[in-house]
Formats: sequence, C-alpha cells, structure tokens
Amino acid sequence: MAGAAVAHTTTSWGAGAPRNDGTMKKVILTKIETFPMIYPTVGRFKFFEGPKGRPAGRPAVLIKVTADDGTVGWGQSVPVPRWSYETLESVVTTIDKYLAPELIGQDPFDTDALHAAMTRVIAPSFSTGQPICKAGIDLALFDLTGKLLGQSAAERWRREGLGRITLSWTLNPRTLDEVEPLIEQGRARGYKNFNVKVAPDPKFDLELCRMVKRLVPDGFLWPDANGGYDEATALIVAPKLADLGVAVLEQPLPANRLGGYRRLKQQGALPILMDEGIVSSVELEEFIELKLLDGVAMKPARCGGITEAKRQIERLLDAGMMWLGSGLTDPDVSLAASLSLYGAFGLKYPAALNGPQFVEGSVLASPFVVRDGRLEVPQGPGLGVAVDEAKLSKLRWKEG
Repeated sequence: MAGAAVAHTTTSWGAGAPRNDGTMKKVILTKIETFPMIYPTVGRFKFFEGPKGRPAGRPAVLIKVTADDGTVGWGQSVPVPRWSYETLESVVTTIDKYLAPELIGQDPFDTDALHAAMTRVIAPSFSTGQPICKAGIDLALFDLTGKLLGQSAAERWRREGLGRITLSWTLNPRTLDEVEPLIEQGRARGYKNFNVKVAPDPKFDLELCRMVKRLVPDGFLWPDANGGYDEATALIVAPKLADLGVAVLEQPLPANRLGGYRRLKQQGALPILMDEGIVSSVELEEFIELKLLDGVAMKPARCGGITEAKRQIERLLDAGMMWLGSGLTDPDVSLAASLSLYGAFGLKYPAALNGPQFVEGSVLASPFVVRDGRLEVPQGPGLGVAVDEAKLSKLRWKEG
C-alpha cells in the first residue's frame, strides 16, 4: 500500500510567517505520496499493546510532497488507535483517496487554502476531523516551504529559540516493583525528570508518585491520567498529589467532562492541563474563557500539525498560561517537528517526547541521539532533518 501521487494555489503561511509574495519563484504541488511504516519498539508502553492480529511496533505514515521545481518535503502522521480513533490504514487511505487529489496543483505556501481544502474534504466533528492524519500533511508542507525559504522553524518565525530540549522519561509500570528499575533505566541515559501514567487506581497512583519523588526528589514530576479518572476521584486525588510535590495534573478526566474540569480548576490543588480535549484553537479559546484549565500539554501530532500547534502556544502565552511539550511517542520526522516547535518557543519544562525511549529505527540520514537526557533541536531548513529514502524499505509495512 503506497500513495497517490500528483498535488491547487495562492499565498500565506499563517500569522507571522513568510509569504510567497513574488520575491521567489512560485511553485505548485505536483505529487503527494504515503509510506506506511512499522517502527520496532522496546520496553513496554501501554498504548502499543494490541489489538490481536496486528503487527507489533509503532505504526506511522511518512508523507512525501513534491513541488514542480523538484523540491521535496517530508511529514509524518503517527496514529495510536488505543489513544485516538485514527489508524495506519485510515491515514493512508484518507491521504491517498481524499486529501492528495484536493491538494495537488495548489500553492504550498497558501496555508489557509490548503487547510480549508482538507476541512472541506474531511469535515470536523466536535473539532478537526482526523487531525493526526492532517498533521502529517501539514508537517510535509512546512518542511517543503522551509526548504524553499532556506529557513528553520525558529528563523521563519523570527525567534531566537533553544539549541537543546531536556527530556522527561515516561513511567508506566504495571507493579510498584517495576518503578525503581525503570527509573534507573532513565538515569542511565541521562534523564533527570520523569512523567508518569496514572489512573484509574488512585491508591496505586499515589504510591507511584511517592516513590518517584523519593527516588528523584529534584525532578519535575508530571502525572498524566489520559482521561482515566472520574470527577469524584480526581477531586480527591489532586490535593494528595500536590502534597507529594507533583507539578501539574494532565488530562484527569475524559475530554467531554467540562463541568468537572471547571470544578478541578476551582479547587486549585494543582495546575490542570488538558491534552486530548484540545485539538483546535476554537475549543482552546472557549475553554480558556470558561475557566476550565490552567494550560495545555502540546502535541503537534494531535492538533493537525505544527501550524495549529504554534497558534495554540501563542494563545496560551497571551493568556499567561502554562504549556508543556509532549508527543505521541513520535519517531524521527514527527519528533523533528516537535523539537523545532518547542525549541523555537523556548520550552521551559522537560518534554515528554518519549519516541527515543520506546521506538527503534529511523529513516533519517542522521538519526536523533539522546545525550545527557537531551536532544538537539534541528537547525536545518524546514523541519531541519534529511530523510534517507534507502532506509524506508527496512521499516515499510505491507498489509498481509
């Protein structure tokens, strides 16, 4: 299963970004290709367990967009069916059969027109329809236009940015006996900060956080419930987590429990961050106005790409609110986008970018390497990385 090929028109790349305004040769999209991949995984991460009959590993779809001058951009969609509703197959068929035919022939700099076309073909439900799929297209277009401009993300946004991002090691133990060895694994790779998966068992969660705080007293401790508590439990657990020295509580309730989020924020025991509940700036604006949250755990892959993620960070900064850097266990290209975004905006806290922890293999000419618990922010044009197409065959997924 590989992609449809072939690419419509105008000008802009979002607020504050450069425009194709006649100072450079105008190009159009001529081809969009998809490459379904399965990356090997190491260790245990609960969101990659099952379903039965599926190949083991981290599914992802590489997207290659080509302009009529031969310039190429790369993006990546990173579906996690146990976290969201999108699958590797749905990403491939949506791009090949729906999005690519609408986008071919368009000006890659005309972000508004391109995103409008994607929305017209794959409509929203509560929020952006198939945002993980559309994120891959957005990243590929950002990479392409950045290469045409000869600018990195920080340069095109006129931001000084960071050169390195400090990472957080993800803990999702099944038993408390696993906690100390898992922490030692992280420490051995230079990690000094830890984020933990919690819910639905508050007794286990409190003891887990107590152990982590005892073993890593100076680390930034960040629990993520992935919507796994009910409101009554969350209201009881939040003050107890605060007493243990936890910094924030991410996505304590399902995304549609808005009244519960308001009451948790009113309780004020911990900063309440949303993740799964924030896909577009529309709901972010509404939720800020309704006083439902203290910040957001950002994921470009979740919200349709780097263009929308940048917009959300800017809104949070305007509101004086907190944002953390997170991800969807991103392999190489999607990871490059997150690093570029978080570096450009000077992320203040350790980032839960756990692709390097759980995913093996890379299609990059120069794969990312964690050194002292940190990753270098790509400095090249576009997403700052180069894909080695000779490596694709080793990770390529063929159905059946």
